[in-house]
Amino acid sequence: MTTQYKLYPYRWVVLAVFAFINLTIQTLWISYAPITGLAAKFYGVTDLQIGFFSMAFMFAFIPLSIPVSWVIDTYGFRIAVGIGVILMAVFGIMRGLVGENYILALWSTVGLAIAQPFLLNAWTKVPAQWFAIQERATAVGIVTLGNLIGTALGMVLTPILIESMTISNIQLVYGSIAAFSSILFLIFARENPATPPCAPEEQVRALMLDGLKHSLTIKPFWFTLFVSFIGLGIFNGITTWIENIIRPRGFTPADAGTLGALMIVGGVVGAIVLPALSDRQHKRQLYLFIALFGSIPGLLGLTFATNATLLFASAFALGFFLTSAMPIAMQYAAEVTHPTPRYI
Repeated sequence: MTTQYKLYPYRWVVLAVFAFINLTIQTLWISYAPITGLAAKFYGVTDLQIGFFSMAFMFAFIPLSIPVSWVIDTYGFRIAVGIGVILMAVFGIMRGLVGENYILALWSTVGLAIAQPFLLNAWTKVPAQWFAIQERATAVGIVTLGNLIGTALGMVLTPILIESMTISNIQLVYGSIAAFSSILFLIFARENPATPPCAPEEQVRALMLDGLKHSLTIKPFWFTLFVSFIGLGIFNGITTWIENIIRPRGFTPADAGTLGALMIVGGVVGAIVLPALSDRQHKRQLYLFIALFGSIPGLLGLTFATNATLLFASAFALGFFLTSAMPIAMQYAAEVTHPTPRYI
């Protein structure tokens, strides 16, 4: 008997609510970065202590990534992501309610940081449950776009809102929106369609230790890890400390927000242009080197520019080259580690 496969329009509803929660978690992550100095005064702490609001997410992701992936594989994305969105809703609102209490705000942030891997590690799982294999890159791209938009909104809106609201009220607004997105996910998300979208061999798991072991034996894979390490390190470092980097040169929190948004916009453009050129010429390492070395002028401009136009142009250029390295590196890793599954 031949199994029939079917694509349901409802898959776009599931994808939409999933992209929305990824947008809101990113806004919660980055919202202190463009107002570090003002936040330090509000809580009565140092700039470094405000940096922990962003760094907590990075500290939590590394040890939690593999256990969370196991939960996604074992219990399904709806339960796993459901855990994440409940944590996000509770601690997002709590961070706004604690007022000027830095310790409670930080512990609320730790709760948000624990929630994040439940969302990020399901990026390939959700499209695999609902979309045909030829649609999955588009589906993941939509989630990625939501992620970037969330970061940009946190960068741009926070310096604007700080003109008329306290920091705790801003966090309460962000937390309330996150709670709303969480409710939408819990209501509308479904684990599987009634009929699978593809053959079983095309299904995706979030965690495949055998494939990971195989990948680690291949030298070019280590090169891609190095590129990813450098790229993500620079991106996360700049976004976390963006206001501190430009404040000594007389720039404002609003400038920091604009700079961060331009870096992300440049990243979106770069992630479209350079990977397409890499595909057309079938060259991976060349374009990875172009991306890395092309980032240097933007990084220098971001470090030393005293003119706003040059600073913003540098941010766009840095985002264009730096962010474009990631999809190229991921594709290169998939090619050199074949037959390891691409979602590793």
